[in-house]
Amino acid sequence: MRLGKPARIFVPSIASPVKMARIRECGAELVVAGERYADALAESEAWARASGALQVHAFDQPETLLGQGTVALELEEQVPQLDTLLVAVGGGGLIGGIAAWYAGAVRIVGVEPEAAPTLTRALACGRPVEAQAGGIAADSLAPRQVGALMFPIAQRYVERVILVADEAIQEAQQVLWNTLRIVTEPGGAAAFAALLLGQYRPSADERVGVLLCGGNTTAVDFGVRTATV
Repeated sequence: MRLGKPARIFVPSIASPVKMARIRECGAELVVAGERYADALAESEAWARASGALQVHAFDQPETLLGQGTVALELEEQVPQLDTLLVAVGGGGLIGGIAAWYAGAVRIVGVEPEAAPTLTRALACGRPVEAQAGGIAADSLAPRQVGALMFPIAQRYVERVILVADEAIQEAQQVLWNTLRIVTEPGGAAAFAALLLGQYRPSADERVGVLLCGGNTTAVDFGVRTATV
């Protein structure tokens, strides 16, 4: 909105309340459409066709991939000797942009919730296909399928994809808070969960990076109920 351009942002009802509040704070018009991101996407596409508005896809658009790929540029500047990077996967824009930047120079490992195995299913089938879209990280890691643009990048540069349980994600959130005071949303802690619970085991001298994100939560109890004294 700093450029004075109106924006209408479509999200599903499962979107984080924090995300919705920030969209409104930025001055955009927020539209809650359907229960899942596929529903919100369909509504946004229909509105764009009717209004002539420029559409910006959350993950399956060249500009989005390029923008998210700049995370790898920052990592390369900060940690030039990185061997492996663990990245959570939703629609695949982030891991696609990162993998394209590194182009095999760093081992890229995707991490998905067991309840939303979109890239896992796509790689098994040889093309993007629909997968279940649920679980604790559904507000950020549960599209109906991965993007068509990122898929050939993943086939070429993503070494493998690890599936983690909701309980593992929740434990990772708690450990990050208890030990480092880092607040992460469920989707942002998924990659760390694979490392924490030993589903990814680094070699003795391997330098491993884990991408974290906490932009869509303010909670620090992560769904764990505690007694009030």
